[in-house]
Amino acid sequence: MSANSAESGRSAESRLLTESELTVVLVKAGKTKIRYPAALVADDGTRVTVRAPWAAPGVRDFGFVRFEPGDVFTEHYWRDAWFAVKEVRTGAGELKGWYCDVTRPAVLRDGELLVEDLDLDLWVSADRSAVLRLDEDEFEESGLDGRDPEAARAAVAALDELEGLARTEEGFAGLLG
Repeated sequence: MSANSAESGRSAESRLLTESELTVVLVKAGKTKIRYPAALVADDGTRVTVRAPWAAPGVRDFGFVRFEPGDVFTEHYWRDAWFAVKEVRTGAGELKGWYCDVTRPAVLRDGELLVEDLDLDLWVSADRSAVLRLDEDEFEESGLDGRDPEAARAAVAALDELEGLARTEEGFAGLLG
């Protein structure tokens, strides 16, 4: 096979991956919180990357960021890590920042990406001047520490890891690159 044929084969495979759709299913406390369609960007066997528009109805104003119709999320999920990192951009492509969910490792099965939210979150603004730990009170109230102490420890460690990465000069570049 010539180099051009090999390159054409990879391009066709890349186009297929890029055009594939799946459904992201976010579960919290055993119940489906939200499900939405997303375009599969990449799957290397460990990390699954999808792209989707803001899936909730209307605007969600957190005070430090607003998610609104037209926003685009490029979401990175790992099969072997306890978090997801979501790059958030306006419809015009301006980076708002990164919203990180602490989750159990993701499972991709039958066209669905299943993700269990463990309440802890991290927000990192586009200029990285704001690194905010979120929902620690909800995590405490969830009782995960009593039900599943190992998962609770993994969740706190994941939040600490994300915050540590966010505060480095490189930020999430090494993780997402």
